[in-house]
Amino acid sequence: MATTSDTQRGANARRLSSPEPLVPRKRPTQERSRRKFDAMLTEARELLIEVGFESLTCEEIAARADVPIGTLYQYFANKYVIVCELDRQDAAGVQNAVAAFGAEIPSLDWPRLLEKFIDHLARLWQDDPSRRAVWLAVQSTPATRATATVHERALAEQVARIIAPLTPSQRPRRAMMSEVLVHTVYSLLSFSVQEGQNHPETVAELKRMMGGYLMLEDTDHLGSH
Repeated sequence: MATTSDTQRGANARRLSSPEPLVPRKRPTQERSRRKFDAMLTEARELLIEVGFESLTCEEIAARADVPIGTLYQYFANKYVIVCELDRQDAAGVQNAVAAFGAEIPSLDWPRLLEKFIDHLARLWQDDPSRRAVWLAVQSTPATRATATVHERALAEQVARIIAPLTPSQRPRRAMMSEVLVHTVYSLLSFSVQEGQNHPETVAELKRMMGGYLMLEDTDHLGSH
């Protein structure tokens, strides 16, 4: 006969194999609960750097945040939901940077603005090692990957609107272009800060790749005439 713990493990396994995005059970509505919610995420981020995702536990997060484990479970079903919420936070920060970049587009000086934007993102990844740790953690299961994809697609939709003036003849493929841009930037910035990699050289290559990709508009436009 299956025990309660067996049933719980089975339920968790089904959730993690599902493509449905993982989100908190609820979000805080009052200042006091918001402080606890933020403290749990802050400590989870720190622990992710210190011990890695495999050794991350909800019990340790609750202890470090000085909240009862029951309080943590009111918001988060498991550690996978927690890292997905951290990924959402990171994506929101990038969306703010994208919005600032978009405010300067269209511009004939867009290649320089693109370099400036990539430099800004590169500093985010270099200054905050948790970004790579979170990005790696959300690759762990189908459900976490599905959730990260939702966050990336929201960014890609924003990027698509921004690059529209730069790619007027690419409307049919602009959505895919934007998804490729976002995923490539995330992947290469995470690669750039792993141990043994040359961060400045990787960022320089990323700039060449992104600039060259967007320059295809000019090549395609000339080829059609």
